[in-house]
Amino acid sequence: MGGMRVNWWKRIRGARRDEAILPLYRAVVARGRAPHWYLDGAVPDTLDGRFDMIAAVLAMVLLRLEERLDEQAVTAGPSAALTEHFVDDMDAQLRQIGFGDMVVGKQVGRMMAALGGRLGAYRDGLATGGLAEALVRNLYRGDPPAPAALAHAEHHLRALRTALSATPLASLIAGELP
Repeated sequence: MGGMRVNWWKRIRGARRDEAILPLYRAVVARGRAPHWYLDGAVPDTLDGRFDMIAAVLAMVLLRLEERLDEQAVTAGPSAALTEHFVDDMDAQLRQIGFGDMVVGKQVGRMMAALGGRLGAYRDGLATGGLAEALVRNLYRGDPPAPAALAHAEHHLRALRTALSATPLASLIAGELP
């Protein structure tokens, strides 16, 4: 019976979802799975490490969309839709590895809290010059990598964030990450 409730809830949520943002979500995941993060950036190639890397890339995109909200007074639609796809993907990934209904909800809640925390930490780190510290805390979970690996991750995330600022919203939604 619990599975029926979940499917019913997904159908209701799915009916409202903005599928136009799906190419952007797929591009975020692809960027977060790029081998250089795990090789040159020393992000752990684990389930947690992949989550952390996708969350870091997603945070940079969400910060760009947030910037758009401030500048253009547009609705939060793209950010909300992108976040909904993230939640659905994390839900599906947890179910695929064998978590049941009772655990999935709690885990997804924790993941959303983690994403929110990272969003704030990366926003502050970019604004204050403390991105490396935020990366050690969030991307590397407090275990600092070699300086060159940290520099690699910081450089590429800063470059992504800078390039995103110059990317038109229509291009982003189409999945064109710079």
